[in-house]
Amino acid sequence: MAVETNEKHKIVIVGGGAAGLELATRLGRQLGKPGLAEVTLIDATSTHIWKPLLHEVAAGTLDESEQVEYLPQGHRNHFFFRLGRMEGLDRKKKQIVVSPTLNDQGEELIPGRTFKYDTLVMSVGSVSNTFNIKGVAEHCLFLDTTSQAFKFQKQLFESYLKSYIGKDPVNVKPLSIAIVGAGATGVELAAQLHEVTNVLAIYGLNEKSTVKLTIIEAATQLLPALPIKLAAATQQQLANLGVSLKMGRRVVEINREGISTHDSEFIEADLKVWAAGIKAPDWMKGLDGLETNHLNQLVVDSTLKTSDDDIFAMGDCAACVWPGHPGNVPPRAQAAHQQASALAKSITNRLKGRPLVDFVYYDYGSLVSLGKYTTVGNLMGNLMGTVSVGGFIAKIVYLSLYKMHQVAIHGYFRTAMLTMSNAFRRSVYTKIKMH
Repeated sequence: MAVETNEKHKIVIVGGGAAGLELATRLGRQLGKPGLAEVTLIDATSTHIWKPLLHEVAAGTLDESEQVEYLPQGHRNHFFFRLGRMEGLDRKKKQIVVSPTLNDQGEELIPGRTFKYDTLVMSVGSVSNTFNIKGVAEHCLFLDTTSQAFKFQKQLFESYLKSYIGKDPVNVKPLSIAIVGAGATGVELAAQLHEVTNVLAIYGLNEKSTVKLTIIEAATQLLPALPIKLAAATQQQLANLGVSLKMGRRVVEINREGISTHDSEFIEADLKVWAAGIKAPDWMKGLDGLETNHLNQLVVDSTLKTSDDDIFAMGDCAACVWPGHPGNVPPRAQAAHQQASALAKSITNRLKGRPLVDFVYYDYGSLVSLGKYTTVGNLMGNLMGTVSVGGFIAKIVYLSLYKMHQVAIHGYFRTAMLTMSNAFRRSVYTKIKMH
């Protein structure tokens, strides 16, 4: 294996999600540009999409211009991008191991490599937690990564064509899609898919939308992060859209034809989506002796430092205690954004011999978008307390969260230009991707 070396302080960030890309961009500007450190971002893919938008990728409604290419982003912001998937850590040698990169035919494009670090930041995100339920891995689609979302989008459109084109509309069997999990991802995906099937009908692929959507949830309430009143309103909205809600149903097995629940009900489904829980990747469990929890997350202190003084973790793969609250800081985009900001200050201080910064999580509430239909949520603040919002105001606040992420990686001017460009593109191109 080739070993990359350099005399500068080496900052290696593994994972280019919201937290990882924001941190690499900040440190590239602050430390990479003046030559104070070498900042390297490593990710298994070449492009970034904000994870809360993956349900739009899956439905085919996200504009492709929302993707961020890591290589030009690194060039503009003075950090290096290296394509590869981390597979191991050697704390004694202070290096990470990256597996070979293969193409679809299994041909090796990039050999396995090791990267030296002085400061390592783990930001690899999360994957779906299947809870070892039989058939989930074999028969379900997942929305953990961009590639999985694109795979779902392709299967959705192909399934739609197979179900309706050239078939007798009187005897046609509706395409059935079952989503396991009634959190934000499951609910937002259901609403987005309902909108897509209507658009396909308008485009003339079918006389009317006859797709059958089902959400299956073990708990008795949708959206546990929202107040009961808002969750009930969302449940009613989904019911009005014709989405079948199977609440209080625990999935026990999944096969090719459908999903079995604990009360012996069998729900037929052509496409099955698993969105029922998350965990850190299995390869992180006990990573070279680092302390991890039952979800494979790296246990960190108030400065986001692991049990190794040179290794930090943030985002979904980190278990950070939330003082005054039961459990850890929740795996949300706003937490990732705040952690990236705190770590940027800590790592800068670290190079100057100053103390690390304590991370303090500020919960500004939760928002859930039901596409064009509505947006609901609760906003939290010191002045106004907790306020329930919906409709246009909630939609604007929801959009602003994404704009904050864009500003962090592009700056205000580029974000404004991208927003204007996308507005024009949407008036010209189709509302959904159909290939």
